[in-house]
Amino acid sequence: MTISRALGNNVDRTLLVPSHEGPHVLPNSPFWGKLVRHARRNRTAIRDVDLGVSKTYGQLLSDALSLRLVVSRSLPRSTLDAIARGEEVYIGVLAAGGYEFTVAVLAVLALGAAFVPMSVSVPVNEAAYFVTKCQQRLILVSSEVTSLGLAIQKHLANEQDISVLEILPNIPKETEYTPTDISISSNPPVDESKPGLVIFTSGTTGRPKGAVMRHSYVHEAATAIGEGYDLDHNDVVLHVLPVHHTTGLATSFFTYLNVGGCIEFKRGSFDPAWVWDRWLQGGLTVFSAVPTILLRLKWHFEQKIQSSPNEAAYFEAANRFRAFMCGSSALQQQVQEFWTKLRKGRPILTRYGATEYPGCLKVPAELGAAVPKGCVGLPVPGVELKLSDGDEGELLVKSPNMFAKYIFDPVASAEAHDEAGYFKTGDICRRENGYYYILGRASVDIIKSGGYKISAIEIERACLDLPYVSEAAVVGVEDEEFGQRVGAIISLTTGTSPLSIQNFRSDLRQELAPYKLPTLLRIVDGELPKGGTGKVQKKIMGPKLFPKDWVGVTEVQCYLPDRRPRASDQLAAKL
Repeated sequence: MTISRALGNNVDRTLLVPSHEGPHVLPNSPFWGKLVRHARRNRTAIRDVDLGVSKTYGQLLSDALSLRLVVSRSLPRSTLDAIARGEEVYIGVLAAGGYEFTVAVLAVLALGAAFVPMSVSVPVNEAAYFVTKCQQRLILVSSEVTSLGLAIQKHLANEQDISVLEILPNIPKETEYTPTDISISSNPPVDESKPGLVIFTSGTTGRPKGAVMRHSYVHEAATAIGEGYDLDHNDVVLHVLPVHHTTGLATSFFTYLNVGGCIEFKRGSFDPAWVWDRWLQGGLTVFSAVPTILLRLKWHFEQKIQSSPNEAAYFEAANRFRAFMCGSSALQQQVQEFWTKLRKGRPILTRYGATEYPGCLKVPAELGAAVPKGCVGLPVPGVELKLSDGDEGELLVKSPNMFAKYIFDPVASAEAHDEAGYFKTGDICRRENGYYYILGRASVDIIKSGGYKISAIEIERACLDLPYVSEAAVVGVEDEEFGQRVGAIISLTTGTSPLSIQNFRSDLRQELAPYKLPTLLRIVDGELPKGGTGKVQKKIMGPKLFPKDWVGVTEVQCYLPDRRPRASDQLAAKL
């Protein structure tokens, strides 16, 4: 029987020839094609400050191929067969950014599996939850957290058989491929809709949910997020962000691998003094951060650099960057104004998105100082947005780069969308002249007090405009009369005199209507507590600092207007 009679006349050539695979062969996808082209041009890909290494794209791909071979040999045959059949296989990566993280991620993707980045600072039981939730087959660990990986393995010994493999010692030094040795498979292209990675949400409303991102995320989503300031292969981005969240993965990682730029990693606790000093050395073109980092850098400048003999040098260093970017949460207006002034009218380019929908709003670089105050930008090309109630309401999103599902949770995946298929972001927004303004989270930042709907974000911005306020968070506090009171949690700038709620409200009255003024005030020492992504966790901090029995908490200041007293007021008077 002839081949045409057995298979039919319309036959794909790959059914007639052996599969194009090998230790030097990468999958057929745009992502790998870009990296191979960068390798041929001998571009530097990674600088790891902590390890003291610098790797070109060619060296990076060679190391990833070498590690892929070791990983494949460590997995059971059944897992490799599942990958070959296109089934979902998840491998954990426990590393805090840098060279080891990059090699591990590329090795997993080159194998055809999906990677699960995990924070190196999580407790063992939380890491174990990530492992079991994704049914991980293996954890790749960096040298600095090998003990954590082994602790996770021990913790799960009676529940799940999980292997732990160190990254650095398992990159064979005797195996090295030159850029001309590496090829792209002639097999059919990788299915871009298959899982590429899992990013876990912050878990402020329950156990963290694992958002499965398609393989296309590693090149399409990253390009969309970076679009707006002319990405360039000569870019060198200083990466100081966690790599288990969208901001650290897309905005500062995959974006620059795709364009052929250089990523300089600095891990560990954020040190503003180190960052400013690194800027002085030069050689960087882009800085990407979250609001907390930009705020700390501002503080350091004001406290340590301003009026010092080297102020002009630091000023010049900040102005050598062609782009400053910010994501993760709303950027405080005072921080935006500080950097815009310091950088001669060039604003920080904000990127709005979330784990499930990376980069759907952005501020283009060409707008410059013309960006309207407080806005988060314009829609990213190709993204469809609407608000639930005309020009104001919950932001609803359809994006080509949004998540595929919550891992092994079809109910949560379905409930996250409205009847028209838009993802319900939970963020309340206002649209004006095409620009979008975030008013706050529907569940946290919209305070219902005395019949009014009040934006906590608006009040926070007004608080931060006061010269003596360093940080501010505004929360709704349950109240028998108003439904909710407006509670402000602030930290004061150094040297500020004691502050009363009466004076605080009086100062805010210039910007806010009376019904928006805080009636509860709590002043904390130092920086407001934050979660792993640098965000203030209001759902945790609010009830902690304003408990149900706040009347008996001496640190809480309460504003009581002249009206008929309640029992709680009388108690407060006695105290």
